[in-house]
Amino acid sequence: MSKITKEQLVRLYLEGKKSVFFIANKYNCSENKINYWLKRYGIQKRTISEAIYQYKNPKGDPFSLRFPKNIEEGILWGMGVGLYWGEGAKRGSGGLRITNTDPELIKTFIRFLETFLSIDKKKLRFSIQIFGDISPQRALWYWKRQLGINKEQFYKTIVSKVRGDGTYKYKSEYGVAVLYFNNVKLKRLMCDLIEKKR
Repeated sequence: MSKITKEQLVRLYLEGKKSVFFIANKYNCSENKINYWLKRYGIQKRTISEAIYQYKNPKGDPFSLRFPKNIEEGILWGMGVGLYWGEGAKRGSGGLRITNTDPELIKTFIRFLETFLSIDKKKLRFSIQIFGDISPQRALWYWKRQLGINKEQFYKTIVSKVRGDGTYKYKSEYGVAVLYFNNVKLKRLMCDLIEKKR
């Protein structure tokens, strides 16, 4: 194919979110040729991070934002944003992450994710961080039962050395649970929501 039209590239690259590699294979030409026509038509290429995100999410974002419709939802919305503000990971390149010892707090955040971001609870992942004097099996059973999730959703338990006596051991009787949703775009969205509250 000697020439690729702008309409074809807009349909495939911009609207269809297809990669340069995919388009080159479709038209049996080199990637350099596709890059040439993208530049020629003034179509801005995706960054490497955007391309990786698109590759990992070929069907689009695995979430869909909506805002509260009533006072009751408004309370849950405020709690969810506030919980991530106080307990969530806001720096670094990873995805969404929130940590706490209180299962009710984590369950509230899960309800926030389900209600306002249409996230399937089964796609969430968890890890448990415990001290060496806590049984990993007992801690896993506790968090699995409290959060109502499957064993397969847990990463390997992280065991740390015991740090002497004190009340912290009591507060962490079953360790600390970490909720993960490995999507950097959602993390940026949550951070943006927090910034708007300031």
